[in-house]
Amino acid sequence: MPPIPLTQGGPADGGNYEYHWTGSFLEAHLLSDVGKKRKHNEDSCVLCVPEDAVLAEEGGLLFAVADGMGGAAAGEFASRRALELLLEEYYNAPAGSVPASLREALEFANLRIFQEAQSKPEFHGMGTTVSAVLVRGDCAYIGQVGDSRVYVVRDQAGMVQITDDHSLVAEQMRHGYLTEEEARNHSIKNLITRAIGIKETVNVDLFAFRLEQGDTILICSDGLSNLVTDEQIRHTLSNENIQAAARLLVGRALNQGGTDNVTAVLLRVTEPPVKREFDPGAEEVRIPTQGIFGKLRNLLS
Repeated sequence: MPPIPLTQGGPADGGNYEYHWTGSFLEAHLLSDVGKKRKHNEDSCVLCVPEDAVLAEEGGLLFAVADGMGGAAAGEFASRRALELLLEEYYNAPAGSVPASLREALEFANLRIFQEAQSKPEFHGMGTTVSAVLVRGDCAYIGQVGDSRVYVVRDQAGMVQITDDHSLVAEQMRHGYLTEEEARNHSIKNLITRAIGIKETVNVDLFAFRLEQGDTILICSDGLSNLVTDEQIRHTLSNENIQAAARLLVGRALNQGGTDNVTAVLLRVTEPPVKREFDPGAEEVRIPTQGIFGKLRNLLS
């Protein structure tokens, strides 16, 4: 079967990239900047809305960020190719559980990139992170490998980081050996323990949560999360205009030095999504809600 047409994805030339999309209950803004220190953008991002209505209903809408490694040419290739393979394999696979399909598609992308790296000396050692969000009705599914991140903000109730970083420093922090501040400033904070294409096989983290109208989701590379604090991210994501929020987030990272490529994909749930049953196979994350009394307090204030 031919690959599924992409609604939009980039960057295609190692530079900057920006795109806005509006759907029936969801809008998205994609923004990627080469930064101030790198010559090439090794990040990639993508939005896929299948043209076939049945496929869009059953397969859902897919958004993802990938952060490549292995040198400019290899990193660019790895991140872009991983997202192409993810979409092609996911949408062309037989219908089944969404988490299982996401996992299999990422495993497929991993193997293909690993084989390319083994067969071409110029690509030896290449790899990429991938953080993918699949939206089907009011169900959001996440497939995660590496240290790019997925956050969600709901009302004024706060922000939740859905994904866990696959890095040595993050693992030490989760075990209590490092504080959050020590981890943020650690000399090896960019040393990741899991990536697409580094080994013949890969473990994929799978998460799921319920969407509500007004939710804002951020998928970003570590070029953003390493330089912008969680509080700054939470505050910026409360902006009513997600294009403005994306530009503010990337601008903050650039103002902090722009030491890496910076990529942000923002999603905003603009209308109540259709109710769906969760497919099994992913860890369900419960997003806190403000509740009726919190909403009343905000209205009165």
